[in-house]
Amino acid sequence: MADNVLSQAEVESLLNAMETGTDSAQGPVTAVPTADPNSSRPSRSREKVTPYDFKRPERVGKDQMRALQSMHEGFSRNFGAALSALLRSIVEVKLTSVDQLTYSEFVFSLENPSCFNLLVAEPLEGNLILDINPSILYPIIDRLLGGGKESTPTSRRPLTEIELTLVTRITDLFLVELKEAWENVLPLDLRVVRVESNPQLVQIVPPNEVVVLVSFELAIGDVRGMINLCIPFNSIERVSNKLTANTWFAYGSTEATPESRASMGIHLDQAPVELDVILAETTISMEDLLDLRVGDVITTEKDSRTPLQVNVNGTPTFQAFAGAFKGRKAIQIERSYERKRPQG
Repeated sequence: MADNVLSQAEVESLLNAMETGTDSAQGPVTAVPTADPNSSRPSRSREKVTPYDFKRPERVGKDQMRALQSMHEGFSRNFGAALSALLRSIVEVKLTSVDQLTYSEFVFSLENPSCFNLLVAEPLEGNLILDINPSILYPIIDRLLGGGKESTPTSRRPLTEIELTLVTRITDLFLVELKEAWENVLPLDLRVVRVESNPQLVQIVPPNEVVVLVSFELAIGDVRGMINLCIPFNSIERVSNKLTANTWFAYGSTEATPESRASMGIHLDQAPVELDVILAETTISMEDLLDLRVGDVITTEKDSRTPLQVNVNGTPTFQAFAGAFKGRKAIQIERSYERKRPQG
């Protein structure tokens, strides 16, 4: 029994081995290499782990998200130009984000009351949502009613009947430009079927259903606000194969066909242009100008044998000589306009 009793040194050695993770009962503590450099077996690297939230599944692929972003970037520029023409004021529209989240998260992130438009976009299934923030909607209405550029406090109330009629001008303009943006992917028939002030009263999809939220920021002077376009995933699920970056940009790289060239030529042939001829130029005093009467002759330094300058839409294009044709004043094109090169 005496042989099984551990000495104090052996007890301390075991305790040190437990702390360092090595077995020191067989001898002194030695360092153990984690990997043999001469071994052909590679060391196992730490794998990158990406967290996944089952409450917010990403059902829309990255290609579809990039295509939606490209489409609505062009839409924001066109809508800003059209809205500027309507309000006769500079309006900046900028695409801020294209995200996917649940419908409940989208609804509870909105203000109440708001301008909550329920859209139908045939042949897409279900409904889309167009939400216009009151912080930018009321300044637009004020502008349509003849208001100035000064900002007024935002009203926290539902829209009146007159204001709803004015809002239709904004939503109709939005839908026209949105239809144009989607034309290369899918022709849409867009219209507003319902307008609500409380977003929580409209339930187009289950609360946990994934939606794509396209957000725009509008700026009119110092006033800024958001416009949100909510697209449920079940609405674009059947056409998701068309929403890819490759198919979206493919239309721009197609070669011109003889039919498209002929059609473009017909439209160009019918385009009106302004043609004017500069006979001569001179400088006179204001006193001589006021004394001019019918029959007076104005002398210039231009020789009558020098060709005249012919402008097309204000651009010097030809050189010609003046004359008459069938009893009417006319010019005869001599050659293309030659620009004088600066000497030296």
